[in-house]
Amino acid sequence: MSYFNVRVYGLLMNAQNQVLLSDEYEYQQYFTKFPGGGLELGEGLITALKREFIEECNAEIEVVNHFYTTDFYEKSSFNESQIISVYYLVKAVHPLQLAFKTKVFDFDENSSQSFRWVNLSDLTEADVTFKTDQTVVNLLKKSTI
Repeated sequence: MSYFNVRVYGLLMNAQNQVLLSDEYEYQQYFTKFPGGGLELGEGLITALKREFIEECNAEIEVVNHFYTTDFYEKSSFNESQIISVYYLVKAVHPLQLAFKTKVFDFDENSSQSFRWVNLSDLTEADVTFKTDQTVVNLLKKSTI
């Protein structure tokens, strides 16, 4: 059975022109992506993104602007669904209270997710796992946020 899987992600930049990345281990796979995740039935994009930031980062965010929506076919890496991802520029309502890491997949005990800031000038497609995120990396680097 094929179906659509709608995902929503936040591009959070700090004052040092760094973007927040999430390193994760799930479904026996390591991957790096932007913070966010899947819509639940009955949710809108903005509501889902705010929920995801609270769940993942314990952070309240404000959505600033739409940045990108998938415009090509992408099959999920985890099931038979077609991924449609929507990216928003976001800002934190309060400073994030996370233990930021500097190394990839530097998980704390009993955790399979960690966060790190990456300089936009150093960011490359290789820093993220999925094709849509790689597209967003290239667009971010070309933009004048």
